[in-house]
Amino acid sequence: MAILHGSWCMTSKGSFFLWGETWRRVPSESFYSEAIFPYPFALNDTELLTQPLLKNIGLSNIPSQQIIALPTDISESGKLTPIYSATTNIPKSYLYPWQITGIRLNPQQAFQFLQSLPLNTVITSDSDLGEDLRFWSHIARWSLDLLARSKFLPGLIKQSDQTIISQWQPLLDSAIDQARLLRFAQQMPRVCRVYQELIAGDSLAINLPLSAQDIIINFLSVIIDQQVRNIAKEVDQKAIVSLPIWQKWLKSLGEKENTINAELTEIESLETTLKNWTAPLQYSLSEQNLFSTAFHLHPPTEYNPNWQLEYCLQAIDQPEFIVNSNIVWNHPVDSFNYRGRTIKHPQETLLKGLGLASKLYPVIETSLQQARPQSCSLNPLQAYEFLKSYAWRFTDSGLGVILPPSLANREGWASRLGLSIKAETPKLKTNERLGLKSLLNFKWQLSIGGQTMTKAEFDRLVAKESPLVEINGEWVELRESDIRSAKIFFSQRKDEMTLSLEDALRLSTGDSQMIEKLPVVNFEAGGKLQELLNTLTNNRNSEPIPNPKDFQGELRPYQARGAGWLSFLEQWGLGACLADDMGLGKTIEFIAFLLHLKEQNSLENPVLLVCPTSVLGNWEREVKKFSPTLKVMVHHGDKRAKGKNFAKIIQDKNLVITSYPLTFRDEKELQGVTWQGLVLDEAQNIKNPDAKQSKTIKNINASFKIALTGTPVENRLSELWSIMDFLNPGYLGQRLFFQRRFAIPIEKYGDTDSLKILRSLVQPFILRRLKTDKDIIQDLPEKQENIVFCPLTTEQATLYQKIVDDSLAKIDDAEGIQRRGMILALLV
Repeated sequence: MAILHGSWCMTSKGSFFLWGETWRRVPSESFYSEAIFPYPFALNDTELLTQPLLKNIGLSNIPSQQIIALPTDISESGKLTPIYSATTNIPKSYLYPWQITGIRLNPQQAFQFLQSLPLNTVITSDSDLGEDLRFWSHIARWSLDLLARSKFLPGLIKQSDQTIISQWQPLLDSAIDQARLLRFAQQMPRVCRVYQELIAGDSLAINLPLSAQDIIINFLSVIIDQQVRNIAKEVDQKAIVSLPIWQKWLKSLGEKENTINAELTEIESLETTLKNWTAPLQYSLSEQNLFSTAFHLHPPTEYNPNWQLEYCLQAIDQPEFIVNSNIVWNHPVDSFNYRGRTIKHPQETLLKGLGLASKLYPVIETSLQQARPQSCSLNPLQAYEFLKSYAWRFTDSGLGVILPPSLANREGWASRLGLSIKAETPKLKTNERLGLKSLLNFKWQLSIGGQTMTKAEFDRLVAKESPLVEINGEWVELRESDIRSAKIFFSQRKDEMTLSLEDALRLSTGDSQMIEKLPVVNFEAGGKLQELLNTLTNNRNSEPIPNPKDFQGELRPYQARGAGWLSFLEQWGLGACLADDMGLGKTIEFIAFLLHLKEQNSLENPVLLVCPTSVLGNWEREVKKFSPTLKVMVHHGDKRAKGKNFAKIIQDKNLVITSYPLTFRDEKELQGVTWQGLVLDEAQNIKNPDAKQSKTIKNINASFKIALTGTPVENRLSELWSIMDFLNPGYLGQRLFFQRRFAIPIEKYGDTDSLKILRSLVQPFILRRLKTDKDIIQDLPEKQENIVFCPLTTEQATLYQKIVDDSLAKIDDAEGIQRRGMILALLV
C-alpha cells in the first residue's frame, strides 16, 4: 500500500511538493554517506499519478525533484539504511538528505487538492495519507475558516529595487486563532520542516529545521492572497492613467500582477498610511504575545446582587492560567515571572485589551476612568446581554472570556429549560411485536439545570423576569423562546405528545431531539425498554443461541452470539446488518438463525434471500449441507415459476433464493407474497438508492429484514444510508437531510461530533467483527497455508512472452504522455 506525503515549500511564490512511498526491498548494493541518493521507497512519477486520490483531480504536472532530510540508520562504516515511514519500532536514526521525485503544485492546485482530501482515517485500500498530508489538510480548512470570517487584511512588501508587492495577509488577532496557531505549530510533523534547497555540487549538508509557525503563516499568507485575488479580480475596475500610488496599490490587490513601481517618497507615504490604518492591530500583527486581556464574569453573591466582570490576563496556550488585574498593576515593568511563566508587557497588554473592549462594549467605559481598573458591575439584564451578544465578539477580537461553568456551553441543552422523560414499553398482545414506529408509555416533567420542577415552580421562575436564574447553586439561562414553548405546551399540546421506539433510541444514543419545540434534556428508560436499549448499544454481548438440533455442525462462540443477535432484533421487529469480516461465517450464522426460528415454531412464512447470481448455487449447497431439514427453493432460470403458480409453489418452503436482477423482472410475483423475512446477501448491491434494483427491493414487504455484507461502506456514507433505509426506513431521515446532517460534515469537513453521533445511531443495527478482534481470534483454528504453484503451459508462456516483447518494442518507440499511457495499459 502506498503512503502519500506532501508539504509546503517556502519558495519565492510558494509551492506544495507532493510525493509518495511504498515499501520495497532496498537494493542489495549499499548506500554510503558520500552523496545524495534517490530515496529507494519513493514512488516514481507514473506510480504517483496513478494513485486513486490523484487520478480524480486530473493532475498532469511535470515531475520535480526535492531534497528532503529523512530518518536514516547510519552504521559506523557509513552504510545508509533508510527507514520506511510506516515502521513502528524505529531504531536510533539520523536525518540524511535524500532525493525524491514528486509533483510540485502551485498555490491554487495545492488549495484544491487539500480541500479534496477527506479527514477520515481510512482513505482507500490502495493508498493512505501520511501524517504530513493530514496536517496540511487541516491547515487548508483553517484558511477557509479565516476567509469565511473575513480574517485578512491588505498589505505590502517593500523590495530593495524601489518596488512594492501588494499582498493579502491573514489576520490572526483573535484568541482562538492565536491558540490554534500555537497548537498547530506544536503538532506539525517533523518531516514538514526538513525540506531542503537543492544543493549545488556534491556537498553534503542539511539546513536546520525551519520554524513551524513561519511555515504555517507563509502558507496561510500565500493561500489567502490567492483566494482573495480570485474574488477581487471579478470586481469591475475602470482603467485610470496616472493613478496615485495608493490607488495603484488597491487596484493591484485584485490583479495577477502584484508588483508596483513607484518613487521612494510615494512608497514611504503609502507605508505610513497603512501603518496608521492598522495601528489598533499592530500589536497583534507584530508580536505573538502568549497572554491576552480576558474578562471573568462572576455571578451575584450573598452580599452583592449584581454580576461582576473582572479584568485579568489569560494565557493563550493555557486558558486556565489567569493573572488578575491587581497583580498586573503591582508590576509596572516590561516583564515579570508569575507561577513559573514570564509575562511580557503586562500593563500594556491589559490596557490595549481594555481599550478594544470599551469600543465593543461601552458599558465598561465608566470603570476605565479609575487609575487601576479591576472590574465592572453589571445588573442581570446587562450580564445576559454580555453573555448573548458580546462574549463572542470579545473572543473573535482576541480577548478572552471566562464564564461560570453552567453558562459556558450555551449551545448544549443540559442547562436549558426542557423535558425530562421516563419511558417504558407497553404491554404487548400475543405474537405482537414492537417496531421503530411503535409508541411507548412515558411520563414527562419540566427540567432546567438538571432539576425537575412542577408547573407552580416554573411559574415562580418566570415571575422573576430574569433571563438568568439560579437553580441549586448553579446559574442557568431561561430563554424567552423556551418559556413561550413551555406555556404553549402546557396549555395546548401536552396531551397530544407521543414518543416512539425510534425517538427513544435516538435519545439514548445522545442524538438531540425536540418535542413540541422543547428540547429533551434528560431521558430514562425502564423495564424491558432498558433491556432492549442496553442490548442494542452493546450488541457484541448478545445472548448466544444454543446449537440448533438440526444444524449439521458446531457453531463457534462468536457465531452463536451473531445468530442470537439476529434473533433478538427479529423479536423486536428491527432490521439488522450482519457485517462480519469475510470468512467468519455470515452464511452459517444466518442458517443457524433460520433453524432457531423453526425450532421455536416462529417460522410461519417463507423467507426471501436475494444474492448475486454467481453465488446462487453456493447458497443452495450450504443450506442443504448445514440444514437439510430446511425446505429451500431456488427461483432462477427460464423455467422458474411465474404468477399464481409461484405463490402456490413457495407456500410450504422455508427459504426462497433468488438473484438481484430477478427482483425487478419478477417484481409482481415477489411483491405479491407475504414474506416473513427479506435477506440481502452482499447488500452493497443496493448502495445506489436511485437504482431500479434498490427501489424494487425496498418495496418488498417482510416482517424482518437482514443485510449481509462485509463492506457496509465502500466509498460514500450515502451507501450506509441506503442499506439502513432498507433495514429501518426513515431511521436516518430522508436522503437530503442525511447528506446535510452527516455525509457532508463528515466527508468534506471531518466533523468528529457528527461522526460520533452517526456511529452511535447505526451501531445498534450493525454487528461487525474482524478476524483480528481479541474475542474472535481465540475462537478460530490455527491458520493453514497451502502453497500451490500454477505454471503456464508452453502455449500460454509463448503467447505471454510475445505480448510482452511487442509491447516493450512499441513503448521504446513512443514518447511523452503516450509512452506513459502504454506503460499503464500494460500494467493493468
